[in-house]
Amino acid sequence: MLFTVPQARAELARIRPKLDQLVAVRADAAELAASLAPGGPPTTLGGMPELKAAEALLDELITAVQETGAHLKGLAPLLVDFPAELDGVDVLLCWLEGDAGLTWYHRIDLGFAGRRPLTAEPATDATAQDRT
Repeated sequence: MLFTVPQARAELARIRPKLDQLVAVRADAAELAASLAPGGPPTTLGGMPELKAAEALLDELITAVQETGAHLKGLAPLLVDFPAELDGVDVLLCWLEGDAGLTWYHRIDLGFAGRRPLTAEPATDATAQDRT
């Protein structure tokens, strides 16, 4: 599936609560795992059952994000890519945890290092099609 820029921005807004929840659960899981390690610091979050529940919830949230057609590329920090085509070039519209909105893209062959700001809606953006 290819997204247009407006479609990707709308989808990001729709899944944003799941992404925010993912960040919170990720932090809880990290704290729980650290507390369960030998000599780990105590936590008020619980123990092994709570860690297993957090891991299961993380899996559910990751699956929910991926089912939208977005690609979850990183967990810490969260990195979400939306496949698109800009001016005839295959790109990924790129959202990184902490970004206010979807304002970056990179060519598929360049990856994150080729990240550039989205400056304007390209003319061909409206022609993105489903490639599934």
